Parts: sequence; structure tokens; C-alpha cells
Amino acid sequence: MAKEFFYRGRKAEEIASMNHKEFAPLLKARARRKITRGLTDVEKKLLLRVKKFKDTKKKIKTQSRAMIVLPEMIGATIHIYNGKDYLPVIITVEMLGHRLGEFALTRREVKHKAPGIGATRSSKAVSVK
Repeated sequence: MAKEFFYRGRKAEEIASMNHKEFAPLLKARARRKITRGLTDVEKKLLLRVKKFKDTKKKIKTQSRAMIVLPEMIGATIHIYNGKDYLPVIITVEMLGHRLGEFALTRREVKHKAPGIGATRSSKAVSVK
């Protein structure tokens, strides 16, 4: 039996039925302030596209990484820009209140190879050609 998810004492089904104005009092201070002051035009357009295309296979692309995950977005796949590519992210209930940019990382893991010429004392004797 799967554990039931609660967000601030509310069940997932109850939260999914809320709009963002009803959901705002449940958020932490910074996110609540952003929602109560109003979304930007880009974020409003994104929210409209999510509502319109949530159940279809059409790609929802965005560069607004500062958008807060709202209940209307649950179940949608949003392609978030990380500076190079659009990474697909499926929005789940656990992501509520976080920003979209947290789920599309902009930095990769550094993988070093062999040291370059002149990097160590022993590589001075190696021929450049």
C-alpha cells in the first residue's frame, strides 16, 4: 500500500482541485508573496498553456525557471530550459511550492581526463608533436 501524500495537512486530491489563489496561503513566505502580488505576463501565459495542453502530447516549453509549481500544473510535462537544452520534467504533487528551475539543473558533473602538457613535472619531457 502506497503512503498517502499530504502537503501542509491537505491531501493531494484536495490540493489538486485548488486554484493558485486558494493555494497561496499554504505556501512558504517567499512563494506566497510572489503569488499574491501576481504572476508576470510570461508566467500567466505558461499557466494558460499548461491548462490548455496538459492532457495532450503537445510540448510545453518555457524559459521561466522562476515560476512556482502550482496545483494546476500537476500531471503536466513541461520542458524547462537549462541554458542549452529543454529538459522534460513531469510535475508531481511533491514539487508543489518549488520553482521550475530547481528541476532542470544548469551545471553538469565535472569529468576530468588526463592532465594536459605542462600540467605536471613529468609531462615536461613529453614531445608536443
